[in-house]
Amino acid sequence: MMKIIKELKIAVVGIPGAWSSEVLSKEIEKKTGFRLLIDMSKVYHDSEKKSIFYDGIDLLDLDALIVKKIGPQYNSDTLERIELLSFLDQMGLKIFSKPQSIITCFDRLSATLKMVSENIPVPPTIITEDLQTAVSAVNKFGKVVLKPLFTSKARGMVVLSSKDDDLPEKISCFKNSGNQIMYIQKFINFPGKDYGIVFLGGEYIGSYARVRASESWNTTTFYGGKYEIFYPEESLIELAAKAQSLFNLDFTCIDIAISDGQPFVFEVSAFGGFKGLFETQKLNAADRYSDYVIKTLRSS
Repeated sequence: MMKIIKELKIAVVGIPGAWSSEVLSKEIEKKTGFRLLIDMSKVYHDSEKKSIFYDGIDLLDLDALIVKKIGPQYNSDTLERIELLSFLDQMGLKIFSKPQSIITCFDRLSATLKMVSENIPVPPTIITEDLQTAVSAVNKFGKVVLKPLFTSKARGMVVLSSKDDDLPEKISCFKNSGNQIMYIQKFINFPGKDYGIVFLGGEYIGSYARVRASESWNTTTFYGGKYEIFYPEESLIELAAKAQSLFNLDFTCIDIAISDGQPFVFEVSAFGGFKGLFETQKLNAADRYSDYVIKTLRSS
């Protein structure tokens, strides 16, 4: 047990009332005596004071920020919140994970391009603005998932088939709903579950499975998915380790599914969750993460 480090002021960027944000804030408070959970919708930048404030607190007076969640839902506007964090980073505040690392994997397009360039196996994907190319992609793959570039927990995703009536109209509807650049991914058949493989400071700490609800096409808890204990083979850990190494995140979860013996990386999470590890293994990732941040600050 790490002794209380009273002189450290570490805040958490997250969602007040959300389980993971609250758990991490409590762990930091337990170890430092300081608690501040920052809702990014309520911060502001003051150009004259050259700083960013929350609830009257100058964030540059802190020792560090841990970015647990940037908002309840993601869209392109969320990038502007990350830009505010980038300003704090440029002004010398320690941030876990670095804003530039978050941006790189936060955008589904840039993350996919980066993984493909490094030979990480991702599901076959077409990215285009052209409607006819999109129609051809659906016909080529047979069944696809259209994914917004900025989203979480499968929100806004649309499953389409080459057999669907009015396919061009359905694709056009997706595009016109705010998806000018269309991310079209082949629907991968996997046996009802996928896997979260978690890293802290680049080191593997644990895994869990997500099992989809019978009526859902995806495994996210938002759509009724449940956590299940999972112990991956070494080859799967090695694949996840390679994927996460591309993004230099302090804490992340790699989402992987296996289809016909072939693993595919769906996502390197910019933030990663705590609940899967806790529910399946009673592993307190918030405790581990807070220790990691404190140790890093004390050694710098």
